[in-house]
Amino acid sequence: MTVTQAAPLVRRGARRHPDNRWSILLLLCLSLLLITVDATVLHIAVPALTAALEPSAVQLLWIIDVYSLVVAPLLIMFGTLGDRYGRKRLVLGGFVLFGVASAAAAFSPTPLFLILARALLGVGGAMIMPATLSLIRQVFTDRRERAIALGIWSAVAAAGAAVGPLIGGLLVSVWWGAVFLINVPILLVLLPAAARLLPDSRRDDGRPWDGLSAVLSVLGILALAFGLKEAGSGSLMPFGASVAVFLAGAALLVWFVRRQSRLAAPLLEIGLFRSRAFTTGVAGVLLGVFALVGLQLMLAQYLQLVLGDRPPQAAIRMLPLVLSAIAGGLAAAHILPRAGMRATMSGGLGLVALSLTPTLTWGVESHPVMLGVCFVGIGFGVQVALLAASDTIMSSVPESRAGGAAAIEETAYELGAGLGVAVLGTITTMAYAPSFPPVPGVPGAAMDQARQSLAGAAHVAQEVGGSAGDALLTAARWAFVNALHTTVVVSIVLLSLTALAVATLLRRD
Repeated sequence: MTVTQAAPLVRRGARRHPDNRWSILLLLCLSLLLITVDATVLHIAVPALTAALEPSAVQLLWIIDVYSLVVAPLLIMFGTLGDRYGRKRLVLGGFVLFGVASAAAAFSPTPLFLILARALLGVGGAMIMPATLSLIRQVFTDRRERAIALGIWSAVAAAGAAVGPLIGGLLVSVWWGAVFLINVPILLVLLPAAARLLPDSRRDDGRPWDGLSAVLSVLGILALAFGLKEAGSGSLMPFGASVAVFLAGAALLVWFVRRQSRLAAPLLEIGLFRSRAFTTGVAGVLLGVFALVGLQLMLAQYLQLVLGDRPPQAAIRMLPLVLSAIAGGLAAAHILPRAGMRATMSGGLGLVALSLTPTLTWGVESHPVMLGVCFVGIGFGVQVALLAASDTIMSSVPESRAGGAAAIEETAYELGAGLGVAVLGTITTMAYAPSFPPVPGVPGAAMDQARQSLAGAAHVAQEVGGSAGDALLTAARWAFVNALHTTVVVSIVLLSLTALAVATLLRRD
């Protein structure tokens, strides 16, 4: 829905709730924080979760990744449904589903059950997230206040992914299921508050809603992710079948894009991508979140399973990343007007690539000071680049198309989180097993389990015990470090190329 079409809704909502707008903003930001935190909250819980449920490497990636990969393709669909049938109704339904799925995830008896519960969490999150941004635009009619509110929303969205591992590290020391169960009491408070505070809004302008486009986008993205994971592990199907699934996903997305260009009322405004600045901004959001979320998962495992940190210790060691991300968000507002969008975005991405470079020289020894410095550079650079990319997106489209641009930005954010775990996790898995030689005294079946993931190797080493168990864990740690180096090299190359593309493309637009 465009801003012009939303104007009557904005005026009605503003008259009904003129004194509650900041309370509504607080409620919406708390809702958004729940959704974004859940994308990364499991990163530090991986060892405890592996010990409890013993998932395979692919199952572990799906447990972590299915949430974001379900949220991303559903955002636009639920955004249009909220416009049509009422955003408040969608938020309340999302709260209920999110709470039920959180409780189910906390008490999951098997990896498959947890994957399904996380997928339901993604559906609930996708029902809530687009409405948070739309309701802000509806309630805040004053342009200056709306800019402040949107700035707060953006900061919460970006900080949520960064603070997720910190929250997970603190909760998993009690019980791994607590990372999900904590959502339930929070939602029990948010649900009645939302029912009382949120304004009603719906639009019935006779525009058709295209269900086929929604199905194509969801199935296409999930097929891409599944094919990519299976190509890296081959646990459920042979390599050729994995490639076929991947290509089928790509074909569905091509069909989706072509269909959007022909529809009078598309789910996704493909025409916006004709602007080079808009496309570059979306790519910046996608890759910025890709790097942040994917690398957080790898580095959280490095801290716990290679350096031996307990979950609370690992969470505290990642605190510089969180704080620097917040500082980057505050600083970007001052850097952007002075340096310009091109220099700010490309400089932020370049800083992340530079901050990752020292990790290529690390082994299984600790580097506490340098690790903190790297985290500061990653958090600060990603947040500066994200805010510059967001500004680029919104400033490159006319006001009448701001709603469609915001929907695409939200989708890029969640898709980047999902692909970050899928791609970087798959690369790490592919590089890990070949770097893991047989260990004397460890049976073949146990070696196969240990080669699936570092968390699995730690679990096997504990069962084997003795000198063989110690040797197995040492070999697994070195194999993971070698795999991490491969992943970091890929990340540095992607970040550097994107920074160069931003510097080149934005200069010409």
